[in-house]
Amino acid sequence: MIEEVVSVELPVHERLIVRKNRLMNEEETGENAPRISIVTGTHGDELDGQYVCYEIVRRIEREKNKLKGIVDIYPDINPLGIDTGSRGIPMFDLDMNRVFPGDNNGAMAEYVASGIVEDIIGSNLCIDIHSSNIFVNEMPQVRINEDNQEKLLPYARMMNAEFVWIYSSITVLDATLAYSLNRLGVPTLVTEMGVGNRISTGYCRDIVDGIFNLMANMGIWDDEPKEVKKPIISTEGEVSFLTARESGIFVSAVESMGRIGMGTHIGDIIEPIEGRIIQRIESPTDGIIFTLRENPVVHKGALIARVYGGR
Repeated sequence: MIEEVVSVELPVHERLIVRKNRLMNEEETGENAPRISIVTGTHGDELDGQYVCYEIVRRIEREKNKLKGIVDIYPDINPLGIDTGSRGIPMFDLDMNRVFPGDNNGAMAEYVASGIVEDIIGSNLCIDIHSSNIFVNEMPQVRINEDNQEKLLPYARMMNAEFVWIYSSITVLDATLAYSLNRLGVPTLVTEMGVGNRISTGYCRDIVDGIFNLMANMGIWDDEPKEVKKPIISTEGEVSFLTARESGIFVSAVESMGRIGMGTHIGDIIEPIEGRIIQRIESPTDGIIFTLRENPVVHKGALIARVYGGR
């Protein structure tokens, strides 16, 4: 059932409307049925979540008799961004993921954010789905704040992701959707995968399998839990950030992300006009490369790769 979550008037008699699709089997869903919320479209250039929502709805509608709880799908909480392909909210030059939990009496973006949060409250679990930006490609991963790891890590292990990154609370932005919901009592996982303005269907299907595994374990989906990948669990101190020392053109030397050895050639930053290598980039450790530069144009300090070096 398609429901309006929040709307706000725009100039020239138009409205910004955020909708959700509530999936439930009324014959099977009791008053205290478990509920999961799937949220995406926070950034308009992150499109993997659109395919994830489609695939979840398609699978549920195909076997709706298995649905014992409530699944709320929020495919585009920044509809103007999705419509225009803008990362932020068009015209406002504002990152939607920096205005939560919002304010009912605030400006447009704050009002919309408040309506979204109020609608999600009451969920037993929320999954906040993101892609990367247009600059780097991300291996499917779940990110959780170390302050919430005891509560969230059991869920994260079920998500069929390659990698779970437990990051320091020092780096947390308290105006994000995930931080706000966790603080308000809704356990919320952040997933990251792929690259901006594209859909990596293989990555998406892995995460969808993980979501159905979670739903089976939560009693929302009446099926055997799926076999999922055993993720690598990392903390911030075990991750090496490889950056550009100078501006230039990055040429990758690895075909895909995954296992990597110390000294492995990751790529070069080149100077085309002089025909020389500015910087040869090698892995500083044995481990996993889980982030890799996608856009070849780099400036000094740009992220080239992230390598997990834990055991």
